[in-house]
Amino acid sequence: MEPKDYTIVKIEGEYAYLRADGEKEDVFIAMALLPPGVDVGTRLHYEMLCYTVIEETK
Repeated sequence: MEPKDYTIVKIEGEYAYLRADGEKEDVFIAMALLPPGVDVGTRLHYEMLCYTVIEETK
């Protein structure tokens, strides 16, 4: 899978819904796979099976 940037658009329990830049559909992923402290609005970069924060919510 190629590198992509995502925004967390919703959190429900132990899952976060991510929307890739330029996409209309969301994907969901377990919160345990994301960096600690993320919240709705946090921007993430995905590359090589790893998510990193590129912009935190204010």
